[in-house]
Amino acid sequence: MTNKEARRKSDAATDLTRDDIRAAVGAGMMSEAQAVSLIALADMRRGARAHISGTDEPFELFRGFNEIFIVVGLVILYSGWWGLTGPSLGRGAGGSVAWLYPVLAMGAVVLLARYFTLTRRMVAPSITLTIFFGLGALQLGLTIAWILDATFSIALVLGVGLSTLLLGGYYWIFRVPFTMALVAIGVFGTAFGLVTLDGTIPSDPSDLFLLTGEGPFAILTFVLGLVGLVIAMRFDMSDPHRITRRSASGFWLHIIAAPAIVNTVALSLFDVGSVLTQLLLVGFVALMAILAIIIDRRSLLVSGVGYIVALSFTVMEGSTYPTILLFGLGLIVLGAKWDVLRTWLMQTLPGFPGKDRLPPWTLMTSEETST
Repeated sequence: MTNKEARRKSDAATDLTRDDIRAAVGAGMMSEAQAVSLIALADMRRGARAHISGTDEPFELFRGFNEIFIVVGLVILYSGWWGLTGPSLGRGAGGSVAWLYPVLAMGAVVLLARYFTLTRRMVAPSITLTIFFGLGALQLGLTIAWILDATFSIALVLGVGLSTLLLGGYYWIFRVPFTMALVAIGVFGTAFGLVTLDGTIPSDPSDLFLLTGEGPFAILTFVLGLVGLVIAMRFDMSDPHRITRRSASGFWLHIIAAPAIVNTVALSLFDVGSVLTQLLLVGFVALMAILAIIIDRRSLLVSGVGYIVALSFTVMEGSTYPTILLFGLGLIVLGAKWDVLRTWLMQTLPGFPGKDRLPPWTLMTSEETST
């Protein structure tokens, strides 16, 4: 055994484990909030990304079943509140004070978030409370629109726009990454509402993605998707090792922006149905796959999977299922060897602006993580 290996084993033997920290909390030597902060600091110093399998992107919806237990309680609590106050929010009931009910609901959510989000730092309850706050903000906007006797388009803009602004403030206070997904949806809804003010209303849901559809909705979807992608990339490039909430915020923006971009282009090409557009569709999905690997975000690739499967049903006819079988196998191999493929691709590509601010494409060695 070399001196370096012996020193590493000695350091590992003296490291505090999470069980030690839990024991300290149980003994009353530190609070749970202090324990969470200590664990987060330790993960950052070690380089949390090095402890993820391969170069996987972190994703967390809950940290334990206790969080699910609390979420169930929150849902039941909100359902009871809605049962008591919901009928008073309808047209003709509640009068001019109907706005008070969603305000009270949002106030209660903020109080709960101060405990579950800021103090306990729970993931699933924080997401649930964010959804409840967004629903309350939407109810507030729609209630104000009803009091003002606004038209449908104005009510949509007022309701969704107000909820988007309030959710932006909620994110500024609590920094819950999932809030960015609701903010992005709110921006889409507000923009579509503004377009409908002149009486232009989509006759079919596909008009939101078909560039050949009626109205400017598909173009708006595509442009907003690109804007969302740019903002998501700013989050990602400010935290390439993905150990803070900035990268998690970028993840949720990717979840919204990727379908807006991919669906608009892919559905428009798929709708034409010619051989050329089908080849362009395959090329576009391949391009999105390469981009997804470069930025290390699988959402771009997942958004295009459905179109390849649909194209297989349309074009391949009798050989559909063998093609889908091979395609599924390819996705599994890609997922299993994602880090290897990304390492090769990033090493092959020449230098370009921002390349050094993308997530690392090689695993850090034990010596690098210890510095």
